[in-house]
Amino acid sequence: MEKSQIAGEIFDKNANCAQSVLMAFASDYGVNDETALRVATAFGGGMGRMANVCGAVTGAYMALGLARGMRKVEEQDKKTATYDLVKEFTRRFKEKYPGILCKELLGVDIGTPEGSKAANAAGMFKTKCPAFVGDAAEILAKLLAENSGK
Repeated sequence: MEKSQIAGEIFDKNANCAQSVLMAFASDYGVNDETALRVATAFGGGMGRMANVCGAVTGAYMALGLARGMRKVEEQDKKTATYDLVKEFTRRFKEKYPGILCKELLGVDIGTPEGSKAANAAGMFKTKCPAFVGDAAEILAKLLAENSGK
């Protein structure tokens, strides 16, 4: 099954965007579902429902860290390489969407009562967010495959 489908299924079970993307990849890097779910909890809704960086994006960043990040503080080259992958992921995500902030993607600020009400009334969490989750997982899977030997 494609990572985008896995992430979508997790999102459909009421996980947030960050949890959905991270969990789709976590077991590949030795992280169990419970740990991934717990770690990514705070990143939903654009960082604790503050409408900042989209959870699908931060979930992908966390997965990049698991895949290519440092295992020891001395591995500065891995930090630099991971930062480069984060930048490339972000560039690709921005090719599809107007930005990486939740409020840019949804067109409302869910960090406010008015914005949250508008997003719920319009069904955005069921219509827009699944696409962000699926596309983030797809972009990440391709990026990891392209950089598998590095």
